[in-house]
Amino acid sequence: MGFKETAKKLIPQKLLLKRALILYRHRVNTVLKNRVIKPYNSSLFPKGVNLIGPFKAQIGLGQSCRLLANAIKESDVDYTFENFDLIGTVQNGDSTFDDEFVKETPYGINIIHMEPTELMLRCVEFDENLWNERYNIAFWLWELEEFPNEWTPAINLVDEIWTPSEFTSESIRKVTDKPVVTIPYNVTAETDAKYDRKYFNLPEDKFLFLVMFDANSTMIRKNPLGAIEAFKKAFSPDDDSVGIVIKTNNAEEKKLEPVKKLLEGYKNVYYITDILEKKAVNSLIADVDVFVSLHRAEGFGLVMAEAMLNGTVCIATNWSSNTEFMNKDIACMVDYSFITLEKDMSPYRKGAKWADANTDEAADYMKRLCTDKEFYDDLSKKAKAYIEDKLSMESVKNLLEKRISEIK
Repeated sequence: MGFKETAKKLIPQKLLLKRALILYRHRVNTVLKNRVIKPYNSSLFPKGVNLIGPFKAQIGLGQSCRLLANAIKESDVDYTFENFDLIGTVQNGDSTFDDEFVKETPYGINIIHMEPTELMLRCVEFDENLWNERYNIAFWLWELEEFPNEWTPAINLVDEIWTPSEFTSESIRKVTDKPVVTIPYNVTAETDAKYDRKYFNLPEDKFLFLVMFDANSTMIRKNPLGAIEAFKKAFSPDDDSVGIVIKTNNAEEKKLEPVKKLLEGYKNVYYITDILEKKAVNSLIADVDVFVSLHRAEGFGLVMAEAMLNGTVCIATNWSSNTEFMNKDIACMVDYSFITLEKDMSPYRKGAKWADANTDEAADYMKRLCTDKEFYDDLSKKAKAYIEDKLSMESVKNLLEKRISEIK
């Protein structure tokens, strides 16, 4: 029985990764300590990449892997794709690349799209032939300025690290001399007309704000309560012209209690808790008027970029990775102050800092977007054009091809 099957029997699903790391720490540390990965030998393999990642995961990590795969497909680089399913409560139902998965890794460069914790756990299962004499690249996301100490052993497993933002790259460069390369996403956000407001039981006659988060993993960082506070400051409970849409994944009733409590007295609140296919999520974002992200920190901010691409105006915290494709000319950027974490909030550690967005300023933006159509339309048009240019497939493809060609 392999690691994955054993872990499932021993540990409740929602605690699987956290507890599995503890349970297998001795085994993992032993492997990390004793494993000697033979250095890259370019003469042994044809030039190309083996992309290994959670292609089917219906969360941001899966979409990140799929976007990287799209760029590889569009490039002149030879490739193979291999899926692995994330363990825990993640839905692994995306079928975009189902026809392209293989179990072979013929090329000399591996791009392993796994979080550091997952990579360390999986290293005990990977055949040494996958690692030895290959050039191993990890693709990682991270949201804060300081990279977690407990993740640094994973750096020893790879030759190089890619991230989608300079913010994240700079965080990792502080703890390693290995190459850390920024390869941003080419953002796509295909919609379908069948997923209109009627499909989601949303009203046609109200100006709608959207807040999104995953109750299992991102609620603290995504800070939906901050967005709701801003909405309450902007509009009274009896204002029938506006509404707020709360889209959640893994939304057990207990986890939604703080949200519902904060919105007591407001009638125009619309909860969407189903796991949706990506095209439906994109369509929902396009259906509303404004996407609100008063996040504490972002490793990229993919949903904001997708919203802008579809003409939905964004209100967003003016800090971390999203500022690399957002500015005050194309979005409503909210000022912030830094706050320090007073306790561990795994994987974020006590003493780390992140942003606390100004909800008064966010509320002012909400009110203006509702009433100033010229202001709204100008932001919508500029944002769409900016994303199409800055995060174009051509620019991302060129960066990827250049970096692969430099690996000798």
